[in-house]
Amino acid sequence: MTREEIESKLKDVIVSALDLEDVTATDIGTDVPLFGEGLGLDSIDALELGMAVKKAFGVTFAADPAENRKIFYSVKTLADFVEQQSKADQT
Repeated sequence: MTREEIESKLKDVIVSALDLEDVTATDIGTDVPLFGEGLGLDSIDALELGMAVKKAFGVTFAADPAENRKIFYSVKTLADFVEQQSKADQT
């Protein structure tokens, strides 16, 4: 899967898993924060999104809240994590 395909799929997962109204995948900027001032997601959204990303990409997240905040900062950081997990699985 290319980087662009990963980012596109992540945006689709965000919209569908969180049932975002009035937001499409193309509305989500790759570098825009997902939480707070960006897309405005909250902690409940984070749990749902984590499960959806795990299901869509087969990745696992650590139980480290600080690390997960970095991973879930934006579509870009999530894509970085998915790529790293994919490379680790291939070795």
